[in-house]
Amino acid sequence: MKRRNFIYQTAVATATLSGFGITACSNKANKITTQAVEKVTVQAVEEVFKPFFKLSLAQWSLHRNIIDGKLSPFAFAAKAKALGFEGLEYVSGLYKKEYETAENQLQAIKNICTKLNAKATEKGMENLLIMVDGEGDLGSSDKAVRKEAAENHHKWIDASKALGCHSIRVNLFGDGTQEAQLEQASDGLAMLCEYGKDQNINVIVENHGGYSSDPAWLTGVMKMVNMDNCGTLPDFGNFCIEREGGAKWGAPCIKEYEDYYEAVKIMMPYAKAVSAKSYAFNAAGDETKIDYYKMLRVIKNAGYKGYIGVEFEGEADEEKGILATKNLLINAAKKI
Repeated sequence: MKRRNFIYQTAVATATLSGFGITACSNKANKITTQAVEKVTVQAVEEVFKPFFKLSLAQWSLHRNIIDGKLSPFAFAAKAKALGFEGLEYVSGLYKKEYETAENQLQAIKNICTKLNAKATEKGMENLLIMVDGEGDLGSSDKAVRKEAAENHHKWIDASKALGCHSIRVNLFGDGTQEAQLEQASDGLAMLCEYGKDQNINVIVENHGGYSSDPAWLTGVMKMVNMDNCGTLPDFGNFCIEREGGAKWGAPCIKEYEDYYEAVKIMMPYAKAVSAKSYAFNAAGDETKIDYYKMLRVIKNAGYKGYIGVEFEGEADEEKGILATKNLLINAAKKI
């Protein structure tokens, strides 16, 4: 059987398969249609084409299956491999059950890393980063709280080192005015980066709500910290700066940075990873909210050649949404 036909048939078969606080942006989007997804996921990938990036999978793309008990978080490497990815982006909160009630949480996290390393090695996958949530506000107005939050993240830098990752992804929530939070977040992030520097681990910030979703503010933090192991993780979505009632998640967005492409362009000079967010697709296989062709031009023009992580956050079947996002990235890369 020719390799191209094999890839095509594998894609068809796969498309039919159906620490830590857990957080993720919950922007509402149109529901993906089964017809649209299936049309996209059966497209063959030409053997000779190599995009300017490698493909990784953000574990959050599978969070519903993991939380519902349909998929073990330790099966992540095998699942990502089966779906055609090379790199792994872990989510700290999806291992909460494994360490939260342990008498020695640090030892439990070490055990988790040992198991994950074995799974990744078995499948020939590369561990890239850990997305860390729920460990305190690095941008708090209280310096003692910032210090505690930084120290809470130390175990994840250690875990990232044990896994052979290059980074942990953190949030920069805080309180006070935008100007005040710029100073506070820079201080908290710098404290954490100092610890990461000794471990040769990057600390990267995603546009993930609050002022971090304002690219000028976030790059202002980067300039103030001014450390080689401090960077950004530009996400194609996640541009809500303010929600009703000051909520971090869940509430309707009342202030958003509207030009996603400009925002990513501003963040790219500090990027150490990139996240391809997706929510829903039309009948042509294009994302309904984000122009992937335009976004990939921004990424390519910035000279980025690393991994792009697929992070499907729609309401459709997770595996089908992941494959639709992956194929859209590849098809867009062919045309830019």
